[in-house]
Amino acid sequence: MPFVDLHCDTIARLLACRRAGLPGQLRTGEGAHVTLEKLQRSGYLLQNFALFVNLQGETPPPGEGAGVEDLYRLSMGCRAGSPLEEVLTLADLYWTEMTANEDLAVPVRSFQEMERARQAGKIACLLTVEEGGVCLGSLPLLRTLYRLGVRMLTLTWNYPNELGRPNGQPGGLTRRGFQFLEEMENLGMIPDVSHLSDDGVWDVCRAARKPFVASHSSCRALHPHRRNLTDAMLRALADRGCLVGVNFYAGFLGPHGTSRLADLTRHIRHMIQVGGLDLVALGSDFDGIDCPLELEDAGHMDRLVQAMEGAGFTPREIEAVCWKNAWEFYRRVL
Repeated sequence: MPFVDLHCDTIARLLACRRAGLPGQLRTGEGAHVTLEKLQRSGYLLQNFALFVNLQGETPPPGEGAGVEDLYRLSMGCRAGSPLEEVLTLADLYWTEMTANEDLAVPVRSFQEMERARQAGKIACLLTVEEGGVCLGSLPLLRTLYRLGVRMLTLTWNYPNELGRPNGQPGGLTRRGFQFLEEMENLGMIPDVSHLSDDGVWDVCRAARKPFVASHSSCRALHPHRRNLTDAMLRALADRGCLVGVNFYAGFLGPHGTSRLADLTRHIRHMIQVGGLDLVALGSDFDGIDCPLELEDAGHMDRLVQAMEGAGFTPREIEAVCWKNAWEFYRRVL
């Protein structure tokens, strides 16, 4: 079974490794949920690689050591002198790794390039940004990120920025946020409403002219976390031809403290029941989540297929969720 994943934080984790003085590479990174070899083992067609920036993070002192168990903390807190500097540092690392691993993976900017990668038997890698604040409210900087290959951007992470308010806070998009939405659609950069406030999600629903995504979110009706989407949101996104990637994080799936396959399949089933089959994809959040996982990394995605089969999903439903819905979405929008 092929796979497409709408979100991982592996590049930020890799940068955290380098800053901690630990070996780190995209091909075989120790302890990472996502490596190119794991993607290859599971038969991935495409992986979205997010450039994650924490606007309120702090860079550890030079030379400060860390073990592998500290990398999640570091990746959630490292930043250089400015958000823009940080995102460019991450982009440089991504492109360096793409060049070093061109035998396995190829960066893509369009659906045509995705298809060429598939025909060549290579993993397609799509560059995204997680935190619209890296643009500092500047449309020229947004266009520059597009030229660097970024094709998807979350309008916020967990803090307010020039574009809008994050989950759990009142208020939606700012005037600048609406301008960014319009320019992203003009460019062909996909808006991502994961992490955005409820008001912000509804603002995007009203203002967007094209389909957009919630790349890594789950169902609030099943677990009342502010990062999850309500049923009304799921229906609204489905009506607009959008895509939602189910998040694997335990804290979004249920109260158990472990990311259980039974909970993951329950959220997938609920999304299909509320919004229809075409709405649902995978948005693992691998390397950005810190919890025990029954589906421990990208190299064991066969466990998800087995769990879906055991939960009574049809072969057509499994194929749609695992890769086909995302592939067809990109065919329409990239």
